[in-house]
Amino acid sequence: MGTFYVTTPIYYVNDVPHIGHAYTTTAADVVARFHRQLGDDVFFLTGTDEHGNKVAQAATARGVTPGQHADEMVGKFKEVARKVDATNDFFIRTTDPEHKAFVQRFVQRCHDNGDVYEGSYSGLYCPACEAYYTEDNLVNGLCPDHGIRPTFMEEKNYFFRLSAYQERLAEHYRAHPDFVRPRHRYNEALSFIEQGLDDISISRATLKWGIPVPWDESQVIYVWVDALINYLSALHYAPGEDLVARFWPATYHMMAQDILKFHGIIWPGLLLSAGFELPEHLFIHGYLKLGGEKMSKTRGNVMDPFPLIDHYGPDPFRFYCFREVNFGQDGMVGEESFRARYNSELANDLGNLLSRTVSMIGKYRDGVVPVPADRTAVDSPLAAPAERAAGIARRQLEDMDLSGALETIWDLVRRLNRYVEEQAPWKQAKAGEVDALDATLHDLAEGLRLLSVLLHPYMPGTSGRIRERLGLRADPIAYAWSEATWGRLPLGLRIQAGEPLFPRIESE
Repeated sequence: MGTFYVTTPIYYVNDVPHIGHAYTTTAADVVARFHRQLGDDVFFLTGTDEHGNKVAQAATARGVTPGQHADEMVGKFKEVARKVDATNDFFIRTTDPEHKAFVQRFVQRCHDNGDVYEGSYSGLYCPACEAYYTEDNLVNGLCPDHGIRPTFMEEKNYFFRLSAYQERLAEHYRAHPDFVRPRHRYNEALSFIEQGLDDISISRATLKWGIPVPWDESQVIYVWVDALINYLSALHYAPGEDLVARFWPATYHMMAQDILKFHGIIWPGLLLSAGFELPEHLFIHGYLKLGGEKMSKTRGNVMDPFPLIDHYGPDPFRFYCFREVNFGQDGMVGEESFRARYNSELANDLGNLLSRTVSMIGKYRDGVVPVPADRTAVDSPLAAPAERAAGIARRQLEDMDLSGALETIWDLVRRLNRYVEEQAPWKQAKAGEVDALDATLHDLAEGLRLLSVLLHPYMPGTSGRIRERLGLRADPIAYAWSEATWGRLPLGLRIQAGEPLFPRIESE
């Protein structure tokens, strides 16, 4: 048994959540559930980033205090985790007093190590990113992520000597070629480092909504520095105990590509200065896009996941995330493609497989799963492909290939459906082929049991309903990855009739 610590970015509360937040949270939950199946000691962290200029501006526009605004928005982000059926172990808020105290201690360590100094800064500032850009970083004079024109700003701040860690960061990248994944994101981050790193401003003098700089309370700590430290601060007080020795360094920080620079360069630099180990990996997933451009609250082209999840449930949404878009790449999403996937793969492939199997066991064997009389379970023609699928899916999930693993699992779903057509149990029943029919029905039930294990990280509710229909228990031990082995179906199971797993979506 190993340890596995996975994080999402903490989500900014300047506005309501969108599908991108649900996507990242779901991805982290899939890998957290999988590692629990392996027996690993897992900690899964998500939360909210509540300081900074944009939050203060959003609160002012609504006529409330920043704290009141944050409290209201936090409820909506917690709802995202609940609605997608996430199993996060803690939800951190950057307004937690324990987090604020740790951030001040962390920054003080950097200061005491000689890596923080006072200076003046002037440059092009994107208020949406809350970050500075050079002319070379802009696209046609606009922020590359938000498409808005930065404004010129100048103020006296405290600076972090990021430049002092350029060579150490480059060395770490070269020594750990899987530090940032996928590979093209690693190349992007290393290239940025090799071009030369400038020192960064880590405080703001004109903003009051933030954590005070410990040695100069006239300034607050830059929101991004405050936010990044959450991955370490949470382990110091969540849930009510110090978990640093148990879980740090983080196994995976998961995020979208627009915050790679902060996580792949600034965060490791800060950790080196403060004397902490670097995270083991960063996984950078792509953008979900509507109309050909990434979804962004600033751009106003967000897709609200709540109505979709409320109407169809969390499992179809979780499934769609990793079937429609190859994890790690950009992809187009929308309700039309969601309905198409739902009908063709959930309703037709998986739902129909379960319905036919349960119906035939009820019709031909009085609802009791038969036991083949003329062969052992491992003699089944499905044993080898099922075991092979489980082995490949495990390796893919360990490698963070969430879409590839789901495709491997779906190959097994399709193989079971072909088996129904090949064996034609209705013909076996009509011809009085008792032993052959028993073997066919037993194989289908065993295939579905094994699928309930493989699908659990992606569709936990569906896995439970499959097991319920087969008369199987649904406790955590039943979902252990070791159960993804052919021949574990208990004797004497009585199936349970029920409504279709996924009723077809009719055209509106």
